[in-house]
Amino acid sequence: MKMIVNVTLPIEPFNSMVINGTAGELMGRIIDDTKPESIYFTESDGHRGATMVVDVENASDIPSVCEPWFLKFDAICEFNIAMSPDDLMKANLPELGKKWS
Repeated sequence: MKMIVNVTLPIEPFNSMVINGTAGELMGRIIDDTKPESIYFTESDGHRGATMVVDVENASDIPSVCEPWFLKFDAICEFNIAMSPDDLMKANLPELGKKWS
């Protein structure tokens, strides 16, 4: 299943890692290991941030996606399961509407 992960990178330790030249290499290792379907770098609440889409088979896969960011950057990771239009159609919304009306 697809999962959207929003990563917020605190000013520190990221600034120090940029200055000492380790930020890029470390981010590259995390991205190579995580293999996101896509990743975009952006701002998050005034901090550096990233939004990525990863494919996970089980909930037990979530730590392997988020722990590197937590441990290496003191990051905040928020994640949400994402549905494609086909996934939404399989949810049978008309039947759920009848059941819960």
